[in-house]
Amino acid sequence: MKALFFTAALAAALPVQAEQFSVNIPELQNEAKGVIKELVTTLGSELKAAKEEGGAIAAINVCNTKAAGLTKSVNDKSEWQVERTSLKLRNPQNAPDQWEKAILEQFESKAKQGANLKTLGFSQVVVDEEGRKVFRMMKAIPVADQCLACHGSKIKPEIAEQLQTLYPEDKATGFSTGDLRGAFSLKKYL
Repeated sequence: MKALFFTAALAAALPVQAEQFSVNIPELQNEAKGVIKELVTTLGSELKAAKEEGGAIAAINVCNTKAAGLTKSVNDKSEWQVERTSLKLRNPQNAPDQWEKAILEQFESKAKQGANLKTLGFSQVVVDEEGRKVFRMMKAIPVADQCLACHGSKIKPEIAEQLQTLYPEDKATGFSTGDLRGAFSLKKYL
């Protein structure tokens, strides 16, 4: 299944024509997808093991204590910076920058129009505040059934209590299967 990637001019960053820099956008998109796959595999296996051993609360603890380190290890192995962000944050440290927020809002709009979030993405070459050329890409993260235990609208009291303890500013609940949970956000300096 091919991902749907779209382009838009944003006020938050200066879009640049990729051909000005001999940038192979499809190649960069494929690299980025590989980085996402590695993060999903790495984090997913930790979450699955924790959930099998100690239930949803153990999985929440993995998100709280291991997700940042696992993400850093994926970043350290590549020339990419990958993060997860959302319009409804669980962890305020994952707040979107202005560019990411604009893309998330576009994803939300496209989701309301019936876009398939499993294939929705965006990529663009921009110039950052320091004048560096950066390939940026975001890939939508849809809510899956297994996400609802911690992100749904009917969260068990013991899970809600643990979430409140670990994430007192949590806004990442009330989702239904298929909703836009957030996005992977990737950068590669050119």
